[in-house]
This record gives sequence, structure tokens and C-alpha cells, in this order.
Amino acid sequence: MNTAQGTLQGELSFARVPQLLAQAEALGATGVLDLSGISKADSAGLALLLEVSRRSKAKGRQLSIRGANGQITQLARFFGLDQILRFE
Repeated sequence: MNTAQGTLQGELSFARVPQLLAQAEALGATGVLDLSGISKADSAGLALLLEVSRRSKAKGRQLSIRGANGQITQLARFFGLDQILRFE
């Protein structure tokens, strides 16, 4: 994980989200979050993406999410979050 560049790798899951939540502001600092290194995600991971997006908006930035795999975009679509999160 490289939070300085807004990049995540590995799993974006319930087990990792608590530690990543502490870094939510850094993850969205550039306005771009690269998920191309994510191998697996669950609903807790989507909740993290929402929080990173919310904090970015609070700082006046629109968060763009790049490199999301099919699992992430399908989960987002299922929960209706594809209308809230900005996937590129």
C-alpha cells in the first residue's frame, strides 16, 4: 500500500479496513485512488471507499477511483454505489 500516491494493494476486506480507515485522508489526498493492485474486496472495502470519497469532498476534491476490478465495480453496482463513487 502506498498512501502517498493513493494506491492500495492486496485485499480490501473487513480484516484490513480498520487499519486503512486511519489512513483515509492520506488515501484521498491526491484526489485519485488507484485500486489496480486490489485482488479481493468485500462490502467493508466499499464502505472504506465511501469514507475516503466523503473526506475528499470535505476537502473540496472529487475522488476518482482508477483500476477497480470487476468484483469491486459489480459490488458497487449491486449496492447502488456506482452512482456515488466515481470509477474511471
